[in-house]
Amino acid sequence: MDFVKAEGLGNDFIIVKEPLDIPAGRIAELCERKTGIGADGVLEITPIDESTVGMRYWNADGSAAEMCGNGLRCVALFAVESGMVHGPTLVVRSAVGDHPATVLPGGIVRAFVGEPHAFRTEVLNVAGYTVRPIGVGNPHAVLFVDDVDAADVSGIGSLIENDAIFPDGANVEFVEPVEGNRIKVRVWERGVGETLASGTGATAAAFSARETGQLGDGVTVELPGGELLIEFDTAGAWMTGPASLVFRGSFD
Repeated sequence: MDFVKAEGLGNDFIIVKEPLDIPAGRIAELCERKTGIGADGVLEITPIDESTVGMRYWNADGSAAEMCGNGLRCVALFAVESGMVHGPTLVVRSAVGDHPATVLPGGIVRAFVGEPHAFRTEVLNVAGYTVRPIGVGNPHAVLFVDDVDAADVSGIGSLIENDAIFPDGANVEFVEPVEGNRIKVRVWERGVGETLASGTGATAAAFSARETGQLGDGVTVELPGGELLIEFDTAGAWMTGPASLVFRGSFD
């Protein structure tokens, strides 16, 4: 099976065009960094018509996920550069809806993430920490901290991810407001661990900061892998950031 390795702010993926029907364990093997291709997850892209493609996503542990923001940008870039769609504007269809996207010069992609919302009570106490539960097609728990660089992302993140209050697990965002309309974020991703970036995580963090009155409609999110711009309008949230296709190969 042929694949393309892609990345968005260091969040990296294996993209396949053929229908993916392999066990979760095999997906985990492919994502292993020392014995496999190495990736945070696997994306399947399917042509639907001349301006629409479908996207499915699996985490590095082989579990299926509803949505992936950085993966969305990578899929859009791949669809345009491979000629799967005509022109730089397309729609990526995921399990949680349609995502209009435009591939701009230099590998920058602007895409509609969805409509963030609080899917439980406004704040929760999870494993002794106060978090805001935000849905962005997938579940997030946003935790505000004074110093994101000093945060125990793996320890606290794994506790919150696996708490019974989130039956499907949760992605955990550690958020530090900084000067201006900016926040610093580190992400613990369910089924993966800490990643260099997360598109839906950045959206959940920006939405939470905006809802608490700290920020406006355009939020720059600083992640270890780089920056994303998250903008809000009446439809929901849009993200703008880079994506790149790294190399091609095949596996049995």
